[in-house]
Amino acid sequence: MLIYMASSSCSFAFFGSCSLSLSILLSLLKRRISNKVNPKMLSKTLTAVALLAGNAAAKIFYAGVAESGGEFGVYSPTAEVGFGLPGTFGVDYKFIDEAGIDVYVDQNKVNLFRVAFLLERLCPVETGLGATFSETHFSEIEDAVNYITLTKGAYCILDPHNYMRYNDPSQQPMTGSIIGDTSDPTAATTEQFGAFWGELARRFVDNEKVIFGLMNEPHDMDTNLVLANDQAAVDAIRATGALQLIIAPGNGWTGGHAWTEDYPGNSPASSEVMHQLSDPASNLAFDIHEYLDTDFSGTHSSCENLASTALAPLTAWLKEHNFKAMITEFGASNGTQCASYVSDILNYMADNEEYIGWTAWAAGPFWGPNSPCCTDSKQFGSLEPGSKAADGGEGLYDTVWLEEMQPLVPTADLVWSGISSVNGGGGGNGTVGNGTSPNLGRRGVRRGPVRL
Repeated sequence: MLIYMASSSCSFAFFGSCSLSLSILLSLLKRRISNKVNPKMLSKTLTAVALLAGNAAAKIFYAGVAESGGEFGVYSPTAEVGFGLPGTFGVDYKFIDEAGIDVYVDQNKVNLFRVAFLLERLCPVETGLGATFSETHFSEIEDAVNYITLTKGAYCILDPHNYMRYNDPSQQPMTGSIIGDTSDPTAATTEQFGAFWGELARRFVDNEKVIFGLMNEPHDMDTNLVLANDQAAVDAIRATGALQLIIAPGNGWTGGHAWTEDYPGNSPASSEVMHQLSDPASNLAFDIHEYLDTDFSGTHSSCENLASTALAPLTAWLKEHNFKAMITEFGASNGTQCASYVSDILNYMADNEEYIGWTAWAAGPFWGPNSPCCTDSKQFGSLEPGSKAADGGEGLYDTVWLEEMQPLVPTADLVWSGISSVNGGGGGNGTVGNGTSPNLGRRGVRRGPVRL
């Protein structure tokens, strides 16, 4: 138990150099049982291996970009309910551009994409949130997921980009009824949210490269309701037999800097509640967003908040409760001022074993010269390969991704095979996620191509 609990990187799957030491330890234990090992020698070995496990190098297993475009086409300046729904694929919205995915995988060697979609398109308001899907829309999502996972061999986060709301995305992130709000007769219920996730997980149960991202940025609601909705989704996913990684948000836009803060609209603090989230498969991490500008909103050009400082309380909380996290949104503006802040957040994640992966915000097929974040409305383009600024100059793909992010992508550590996991493509960790050891069994999983 001591060694099993010592380090997530050394338990269950036996990764890296830890495996040799643990094998030696097991051999010594067997010999100790037969009274052939000096007890003092065994004690020293236990201590040494425990120290090795505790100091195992942190690793980022997943790295890439968020693909923003599937949530497009519904904004209404007059808040017209139903505007843009369902919309036309390829005109109003699109999930990915395959050529862009090719560049990121083949040239940049990243292995993770976060694909945004709208609940109201997959579960039309006429039939409500739940297990009844628009089969047309699902097939569009499935095509994108399959291209990423089966054709390119990367991993894909499913991202319902709804802010824990449903029925009116006309002025996201503020419109729509809060899921599970029993005081709102138009709100979808927590049970419906679970039913939705159960059906989506059932459809992807055999795709080992899928990661279930429960919800984008819940905000301005009771944190206990975020927990209840997250738990309903986790339970429904596991009820299907799906064992892939789940990433769950907290409240307060799931901001890492605000994880331990209690304020109106973010009460109680996520740190006071979210440790109660449990996963019977022990393959759960928290989904964190962290922007670097003055108010952590991602709406300003200048970077003023070092992630290494802002994330320290969250990191301590993760360590205390033995959880992992993935930062699925962060970003920076054009120019060199933010370069040190970008390197700070990437190095901070790489140096702290609580973090297992990241996706930068954002690429996507429909951004054109517009920028997804961090530009004070200036048109610097996006992280989409080939993106250009409005003046024809280099876009954020060239100035931010290639210049600042790409050099810090840990390509040697990224995983390209195995079920998505807190351990990096190897199955759940029995000490992470407040659950029990998973039984991966022998159920056939749909495998993508092996990366050489």
